[in-house]
Amino acid sequence: MLKSQSQPIPPPPPLKKLLGPSFILLGLGLGSGEIILWPYLSANWGLGIAWGAFLGIFFQFFINMEIERYSLARGESVFIGLARRWKWVPFWLMFSTIVSFGWPGIIASSATLFAYVFGGNATVIGIVFLILIGIILSTGKYIYNTVEGFSLSIIMIGVPAICLLTFFFADISQVGELMQGLIGKGDGYWFLPVGIPLASFLAAFAFSGAAGNLNLAQSSYIREKGYGMGTYMDKVKSLFSGQKQHVDLEGYTFDPTEENMNRFSGWWKQVNREHFLVFFLTGVITVLLLILLSYATTFGTAGNAQGIQFVINEAIAIGKSTFPLMGTFFAVLMGIMLFSTQFTVLDSTSRIISENYAASKLGKKISHPLSRYYYIFLWTQIAFGITVFLFGFTEPLTLLIISAVLNAFCMFVHIALVNVLNIKELPKEIQASLWRKIILLIAFLFFGIFSAVTLWDKLF
Repeated sequence: MLKSQSQPIPPPPPLKKLLGPSFILLGLGLGSGEIILWPYLSANWGLGIAWGAFLGIFFQFFINMEIERYSLARGESVFIGLARRWKWVPFWLMFSTIVSFGWPGIIASSATLFAYVFGGNATVIGIVFLILIGIILSTGKYIYNTVEGFSLSIIMIGVPAICLLTFFFADISQVGELMQGLIGKGDGYWFLPVGIPLASFLAAFAFSGAAGNLNLAQSSYIREKGYGMGTYMDKVKSLFSGQKQHVDLEGYTFDPTEENMNRFSGWWKQVNREHFLVFFLTGVITVLLLILLSYATTFGTAGNAQGIQFVINEAIAIGKSTFPLMGTFFAVLMGIMLFSTQFTVLDSTSRIISENYAASKLGKKISHPLSRYYYIFLWTQIAFGITVFLFGFTEPLTLLIISAVLNAFCMFVHIALVNVLNIKELPKEIQASLWRKIILLIAFLFFGIFSAVTLWDKLF
């Protein structure tokens, strides 16, 4: 249960001091969907599908904000609230997270790009990258600070570079086609062209943003950043901090006084601005630029390859249109961004699994060695990834699509769980407005129906 004592919610700080958590979630989004799937689809079926990328990020903005709402008001992660209400949820979240993100496909794609540019064995590079991620996440004093700093650095390099490349290659007529694509108008079709694989489209849609259970990790990030009632919660120390730590994961309430309610309102406005500017606006601009760049360089190319080979072909096309070094730069940039995505995925999945493992013990233990749980699950995932590489397994586009369809179903589930939790646990004065609830209901139905239709299409 929540701690019996209440605490006053602190006043909200300036916006610049809140920047951080959404950069991590944006880093999670700049992976398979934005770099591989949406560009691949636009290169083969044109810009009329751009509405799907926009709508996917639009939905995820509102989904993420409801996750933030709970932790803002309670200080604890949403995992603790869900486990307190439904004992089975931690086991579902652990299982579905492992199944969805256990395969090291993203880092395999990054290693393939680096092997293409610099030579060497992609398997060896992939193993080295996994170990490097583990080492980076194990250093520093606090895990959150390490992840925030790393994600911010990559985004500050990657997004401006993508902007420059796209402005160099795309012409004004193609920009006009992209704008039409945002309302679903393509070349001879509306919304979905004939022949587009439904599963591939859903995969790209689901990966428009963090995808699947990874959205829920935002709850842990804002707690550790100290948003709202998270001010009173401990940050999880890293493996080499030199200090043993037991963390009490259960949060606090605040009394519904006029001052506290005004402060919550101030926090809510600020975190909405932070998430809109960083996750939504930057995310939309980046994915649309990547779609436009792909269309401008590879649309109509016979035999467009799938998966990471498509990115290599795009790099070759860029090099031929300008000079080889430009294509090499693009391949390296995409490789770095995929490395960053795998970095944040491993952090997020380790958080989700470790916190839900702790949540499954609610009522039995007051505090938990969360850092120990985190690193056990982190290095177990790394060891599994290394094993996959050593046995020579690869992740074809089919596995990526299966993973994305599962993630769409996971989002269908957690949208419902989080919103029921907020309705049942939070005071009415700070619950979602009617118009937000309508958007969330549409997102819930969209992911549910789309998942069912895709499954039916594959089975029958």
